Amino acid sequence: MKKTQATILVIDDQEDILFASKMVLKKHFETIHTLNNPKNILDTLSGNQIDVVLLDMNYRIGFEDGREGIYLLKEIKTFSPQTSVILMTAFGKVETAVEGLKAGALDYILKPWDNEKLLAVVKTAVEESRKEKKKASKAPKKESFFIGNSSSIQKAYSLAEKVAKTDANVLILGENGTGKYVLANYIHQNSNRNAQPFVHVDLGSLNDNIFESELFGYAKGAFTDAKNDTPGRFELAQNGTIFLDEIGNVPLHLQAKLLQVIQNKSVTRLGEAKPRQLDVRIITATNIDLKQEVNHKNFREDLYYRINTMEILLPPLREQRQDIIPMAEFLLDRIIEKYNREEIVFDNNALAQMEKHSWNGNIREMENRIERAVILCENNTITVSDLDLDTISKAENNDDLQLSDIEKSTIEKVLQKNNFNISKSAEELGLSRASLYRRMEKYKIDN
Repeated sequence: MKKTQATILVIDDQEDILFASKMVLKKHFETIHTLNNPKNILDTLSGNQIDVVLLDMNYRIGFEDGREGIYLLKEIKTFSPQTSVILMTAFGKVETAVEGLKAGALDYILKPWDNEKLLAVVKTAVEESRKEKKKASKAPKKESFFIGNSSSIQKAYSLAEKVAKTDANVLILGENGTGKYVLANYIHQNSNRNAQPFVHVDLGSLNDNIFESELFGYAKGAFTDAKNDTPGRFELAQNGTIFLDEIGNVPLHLQAKLLQVIQNKSVTRLGEAKPRQLDVRIITATNIDLKQEVNHKNFREDLYYRINTMEILLPPLREQRQDIIPMAEFLLDRIIEKYNREEIVFDNNALAQMEKHSWNGNIREMENRIERAVILCENNTITVSDLDLDTISKAENNDDLQLSDIEKSTIEKVLQKNNFNISKSAEELGLSRASLYRRMEKYKIDN
C-alpha cells in the first residue's frame, strides 16, 4: 500500500497513546512525529513541514478542563496557520472540543478512538492542509488586511508601510481589540523578512516563573522538567519578526532581562553561559500608557526608548465611524469563508445598529458578534438580535451615561450571562483575561 506524502505530529503526555497512534498512522502516512511535552511544539513546527497535528487537550493532573489544549491550539494556528489541528479528548469533554473548533481546530476525535475513524479524520485534515497551503501561496499578501478610510487608521498604516522596509523597533499602542496583532503582521508581511517566521508572544499570559524559559529557551537539565535542549521564542523568530504583545504587563525585574536581549541582540538559554546571536525584528504592543508608567517608575525608561524607535497609535473603532460598516462586511466575508457558508447579508436594522454601537471591545468584539450571528442567523440574513446589540444599545442611547458606565454595565451583563466564567466573558468582550480582571477591579465587580 502506497503511503500518503504527509507529515503528522501527535502530541500527548501518555506514551501508550503516542505509541498506539504511531503504529496506526505510520502504515498510511510518510512521516510521523510524536511529542510528550507540549513545550516543544513550536520548536518541532519550526524544524519540520507539519501537515496535521493531533493535539491532546489536557497535560497536567488536576487540570482537565481543556484550557491548556485551547491555548496550545491557538499557538499552533498563529505560528503555522496552514497546519490542520485535530483535538483529542476523552468522552464527556466534547463541549471543550467544540470550543476548540471555534478557535481554529478542524475536527476532534474521542479517546479511545476507532482506528478507521482516526484514519478518515487525518486524511481529511491532510487534504485541508494542502488546500490552505495552496490558497496561501496564491493569495497576494495584502489582500487579508482591511485598512479603512478614516484619517487616523490611514496614518497608522502609512507609518507601518514606511517602517516595514527597515529593521527599526516598533511600538504599537491602542486599546484592546484595535488590531495590534494585525498591524504587526502587516509590518512583517511588507518587510524583507516576510518569508521568515512571525512569532507572536502574549507576554500578559506568561507567568513570571516561565518567562525566561519561554522567551530565552533552556538547556537540558537547567531545571527539573528540562529534558531536552529547547530554544525560546526569540530563537524561533531568527531572521524573522518577534511580536511581544502586552509588553506593559512585564514586571520590572523581568524588564531588565528583556532589555539585555534587545540591547545586545543575543540570548542566553537558561543553564548555558554562551550567548547566541540574534537577527530578529522586534515589534511590541500595549494598551497601557507607557509614558505614564515610566513616570510612575513602573516601566524602565531605557527599555521604553529601546522598543520605541517608531510609535504607531491605532484608534478605537468608535473613532472610525465611516469604517464600521465596511469593516463589518470584511469580517463577515472572512467568517463566511471560514464556515464554508453560502452568502449571508446584514439587514438594514443591523447595519444601522452597528453604526450606533460604541464597540468598547473594538474590532475583536465586532468579529466575535458577527461570528455568533453567522452561526445563529436564519434565511442567510443577520438581524440585530443575532448580533445581540439591542440591550447594550439601549444603554448607549442614554445621553446621561458616561462611557465608563456603559463599559461597567456591559461587563456585568456578560459576566452574569456566563455565570462569571472569566474565559468565556473575556472572549465575548474581546479582552484578555488579565484585562478583564483589571476592569473588574476598577469597577469593583465581584462574583
